[in-house]
Amino acid sequence: MNWIRGAWAVFRKDLRTELRSRYAVNVLLMFVLSALLLVLFAIGQESVSERVQSALLWIVILFSASIGLGRSFVSEEETGTMLLLQLNTRASMVFAGKLLYTLLLVLGLNTVAVLVFLIVLGIPVRSPGLLAATLALGALGLSGATTLLAALIARAARSGPLLPVLLLPLLVPLLLSVVTATRKAILGAGWAAAETELLTLVGFAGATISAATLLFDYVWTD
Repeated sequence: MNWIRGAWAVFRKDLRTELRSRYAVNVLLMFVLSALLLVLFAIGQESVSERVQSALLWIVILFSASIGLGRSFVSEEETGTMLLLQLNTRASMVFAGKLLYTLLLVLGLNTVAVLVFLIVLGIPVRSPGLLAATLALGALGLSGATTLLAALIARAARSGPLLPVLLLPLLVPLLLSVVTATRKAILGAGWAAAETELLTLVGFAGATISAATLLFDYVWTD
């Protein structure tokens, strides 16, 4: 129970800080809306395949996350609260709280991006349940990778551009799976047709979060 309360306290602290500053929310929303508007002007009245539609959607989500989600640990370093957390909480508590906070942001980002993308381009989704599962699993894998890398680069002198550089190569398996699963959801292929992609997303999220849990103690204390 103490561990749960500690992780929940870290999550609540980050959430309250974000609600006051709205830094990540504003950056994510502005990038998503600007990128989707650019996609709309580029496509115009032309019809594009479902594969291209899925790829464009996840490119917007991925680049938005890599730009807006790196501030979680950097802000701790800038405000001097990192030492306070190290003295009063365990590393696993910090990781769980930060992961939950990042997951909440990514889920909100995915929801806004998908709704705007589908409405603006008028794309019908024939398997909404499959699309929702793809978004949730993609958000979980993205959150696990982002949380660990954000802690890793927090002490770097130029931490801003480092997260996209480190994050993008790591997320290649996730990106390939979510694009294919999203395309199948738009086409209405069904759950059985996307079984391979869903299992890949579950495995990626599990492996990423497990590795991050094991490594985070060293990243957080060194």
